[in-house]
Amino acid sequence: MFNSFAKRAVLGLALSTGALPAYATETIKAVVIDGYPARALWVQEFTNFFIPEVDKRLAETGNYQMDWQESYGGTIVKPKGVLEGIKLGLGDIGIVTTIFHNSKLPSQAIAAATPFVAADARAVARAVDEIAKEFPAMQTEFDAQNQVYLATGVVLDTYQIFSREPVESLADIEGDKVAGAGMNLRYLEGIQGAAGVRGGLTDFYNMVQTGLVDHAMLWPEAAATFKISEVAPYMLRADLGAVNSKTITVNKDYWEGLPAEVQEALQEVAVLYRDHVAGIAMDRAEESRNAYVAAGGTITELGEDQRAAWADAMPNIAAEWAKGLDDSGQPGTEMLQAYMAKLKDAGFTPVRDWAADAATN
Repeated sequence: MFNSFAKRAVLGLALSTGALPAYATETIKAVVIDGYPARALWVQEFTNFFIPEVDKRLAETGNYQMDWQESYGGTIVKPKGVLEGIKLGLGDIGIVTTIFHNSKLPSQAIAAATPFVAADARAVARAVDEIAKEFPAMQTEFDAQNQVYLATGVVLDTYQIFSREPVESLADIEGDKVAGAGMNLRYLEGIQGAAGVRGGLTDFYNMVQTGLVDHAMLWPEAAATFKISEVAPYMLRADLGAVNSKTITVNKDYWEGLPAEVQEALQEVAVLYRDHVAGIAMDRAEESRNAYVAAGGTITELGEDQRAAWADAMPNIAAEWAKGLDDSGQPGTEMLQAYMAKLKDAGFTPVRDWAADAATN
């Protein structure tokens, strides 16, 4: 009887001991920042997609788990302050809106410098991210800001013009003020007398409502999110093109302290997030246009002849962009040629071949 009891006791101890993990899971804190509100598409999907996907991968081994602390909507930084915030360590991971930082991140303007090429967020996201991996310039720029580049984000299908008054053609924009951000303000140089006024998505509603500007350049999904139809009920569908405007980065000091397994999970999921967000942007594009009309908005198509005239009237901002990088020792012209080639290979025909024009300048 004693032997039977002893055997059961030993077996029970073995089973209970075996049920315990051989080691404890390490918890790693990650402060995620963006100045835009949680309702913004890319922020929503960081919460709903990026974080769960990282957690899922880490759970496969059980070695690590993340303690995510999300701070959006200006709680730590404003929209323009993410780059500096990550640099200083105010956050560990950030969604940098690159169009605000053309002087510090010049190579990130590659899609913005090539309008009228591709109105497809997925294609542009892949092309820009491939350029970032094939040429060191983009990652070097973030390294100078004490950050590690993970992936490019394209959150818009294509820029359009939203207006207070009816717009039928480019002539209706001549002499007017147009809100925009970053490189896209240069597009207005192709419209006689049009003047750009710098702002951000969170500013555009008030800028139009108060009459500071007559029009704003943004995309339909953002127009729906920020209720632009209330103040700008006329959209000119110009299909200026998709633009990379977001980049997932990690503070370099924080990154260097992460285990390799966590680094790999972040890198892998960043690429998946890139394609996921771009896909949602495209899915929501038509829905957002329909919602804009349902909310009382009117959409007018800009004819192909006018699109071509607008593109031809612009200065060659792509050539200027490439030369600026060339002059600083970076292969700007090669990057431009490679980018245009990628989009052509993907089936897009540019209204203006910026790389060919650059080669002749």
